[in-house]
Amino acid sequence: MPSHSYREVENISSLPGPDESGVVAHYVFQYINFNMVPQYVAAGHRFSDCFFFGCDIPSDMEGRIGSTCLVFPRLGLSYSTFRGKLYTAEELYAGYDPAHGESFANCFDTRVYNDYIEKGKHCNEIRETLGRTLHDRAIEDAMGDFLSRFGERQVVAIMGGHVIKRTEPEYRKVALISKELTEKGKLMASGGGPGAMEATHLGAWMAGRTEEEFNEALEMLSEAPTFRDEGWLRTAFEVRAKFPQSRYRSLGIPTWFYGHEPATPFATDIAKYFQNSMREDILLTIAKGGIIYTPGSAGTLQEIFQDAAQNHYKTVGISSPMVFLGKDFFGREVPVYTLLEALMANGRYKDLMLTITDSREEVVDAIMSFGA
Repeated sequence: MPSHSYREVENISSLPGPDESGVVAHYVFQYINFNMVPQYVAAGHRFSDCFFFGCDIPSDMEGRIGSTCLVFPRLGLSYSTFRGKLYTAEELYAGYDPAHGESFANCFDTRVYNDYIEKGKHCNEIRETLGRTLHDRAIEDAMGDFLSRFGERQVVAIMGGHVIKRTEPEYRKVALISKELTEKGKLMASGGGPGAMEATHLGAWMAGRTEEEFNEALEMLSEAPTFRDEGWLRTAFEVRAKFPQSRYRSLGIPTWFYGHEPATPFATDIAKYFQNSMREDILLTIAKGGIIYTPGSAGTLQEIFQDAAQNHYKTVGISSPMVFLGKDFFGREVPVYTLLEALMANGRYKDLMLTITDSREEVVDAIMSFGA
């Protein structure tokens, strides 16, 4: 049986017509309420090899949906299982009012996280586990659509801990690196949380603005240095409001597994997952333009060796730069760079492109020299 490329339909205005035989085939309909288009239903189209995800289907249309189609109902969960696009900060924080901090407890992101914890991170209830799996598959598909707009080596990731404070020099350095790389055409990506991750997206958000504006934004954020401080989310939204932008984009990939760490609203496009391991692997895989490592703990170290193996085996087709920001941390305190060099020397690793530096300029040069 030949394989087909399925075309996605996410709104009524995109409903397709039939072929010469009156059949609509090879489409994926997501959350379409066919009751809203009686003229389309009355046309009598027959459907073959189509998917209907969370759609409202009138009874007189059901008989024309062939056995090769899959009809999947809504699961009645706190989130949409068949999303056709990535999240935005406005969607995740729908219901949150920066002027009323207590409203965070009732926003969409918090409700989903609370439900996730209540049902269990490792839930055995079939409706919930199926819903999470379908949701993450939809996010992966939406991210693929989003990334198709960018070149293979255009995506650059910054990895690092969530504990870096907004008031620390390292936070500023990461943000400025991200700002410059964004201005030079890179799509910056991170785990989408606080600390070094937030700095990545702040830099991308402030791309194109002056140093004075950047410093003002940092000053506004300094009121709440960590995500545990009151005002962390409010000040982020205040910076967004004072310095709006629509030109530059950045990709955050957070997870409800670490949902106690709020997702940064500075990421313009957010691929939020339930499955943390899936999310970590995807972040490392898409960053074909290189990865910049900042000081972190166990999670960052895991990512370093996972990335090294990926580059060694060229599992994504190429080996890309691994840039370590922090000579003392990565060279002595946690000597992972020294270890990688030794493993390269004795042939355990091949084709690793390693750089270690304290210089913002050298980080940018290491990434940009890899090509567009």
